[in-house]
Amino acid sequence: MSSLRVLISAEQIQARIRELGAEIDRDYPQGPVYLIAILKGACFFLADLARAMKTPARIEFIGISSYGRGKTSSGEVKLTKDLDVSIEGHDVVVVEDIVDSGVTLNYLLKVFEQRKPKSLRIAALLDKPERRQRPVEVHYVGFRIPDEFVVGYGLDYAEDYRNLRDVCVLND
Repeated sequence: MSSLRVLISAEQIQARIRELGAEIDRDYPQGPVYLIAILKGACFFLADLARAMKTPARIEFIGISSYGRGKTSSGEVKLTKDLDVSIEGHDVVVVEDIVDSGVTLNYLLKVFEQRKPKSLRIAALLDKPERRQRPVEVHYVGFRIPDEFVVGYGLDYAEDYRNLRDVCVLND
């Protein structure tokens, strides 16, 4: 039986997202900024981040997979849903729930760079720098966390736990 331990409370998450929204507003005062969420996990973070910003934001989604049903990356990355618009000449912030190995984001950034955005940055709710296998610069970091398996606020284990308001450590 698995147990959950709260790592970051819903209140802490919302307070930090307001700060991140203000940072993005400072960096992109004109807008619009394309916020591109990586499905499915980042959709909660994307919605709250967009509402925390004053800068006009356009919302897009991309599907990418490197996990399957396990707790660790398979190392194989595949695009499961592409963007519906061109990002050429636009400011883009890739919105990710967690940056772990960096394999998925490293792949995605290469794809996006070929599409010639005006700027390309990453906003991640959670960052696990000690797990990096590929270099990835995260411009807007919500929380740096230890190497524990977390769920909640969009993060899942086999599609469960996404709807939790807090970020929790899942213990076996």
